[in-house]
Amino acid sequence: MSKVAVVFYSGSGNTEAMADVIVNALGADKIEAEAFGAAKVADYDAIAFGCPAMGDEVLEETIFQPMWDDVKTGLAGKKVALFGSYGWGDGQWMRDWEADAANSGVTLACESVICNEAPDDEDNAALEALAKAIG
Repeated sequence: MSKVAVVFYSGSGNTEAMADVIVNALGADKIEAEAFGAAKVADYDAIAFGCPAMGDEVLEETIFQPMWDDVKTGLAGKKVALFGSYGWGDGQWMRDWEADAANSGVTLACESVICNEAPDDEDNAALEALAKAIG
């Protein structure tokens, strides 16, 4: 059995609700972004990262982005997945995040999951598929 972490930042609770679906599907460790860093990457076989779109469709800049920048180069060979919520825009933050991951040598284990506001039944099914792909 793989050891899996779900690392997330959530402002409104929507991305945390998404994280909870993955955690419940896998029995994964639920870790807030400020409590995770490069030193913990080696402890996990798979990691799902969750962050909502912020501002002008970017990752949260004070907690999540610095953590992501710290860990991304150490993720090669790990099963990695991305997820997050948004309230405006068209998902550009996720496309930019996926490109940053690829440019850093990170291979995503599955399609990223985004949802508009709180996850619904369709989003939860996609999150459970994400969990299956990394678990």
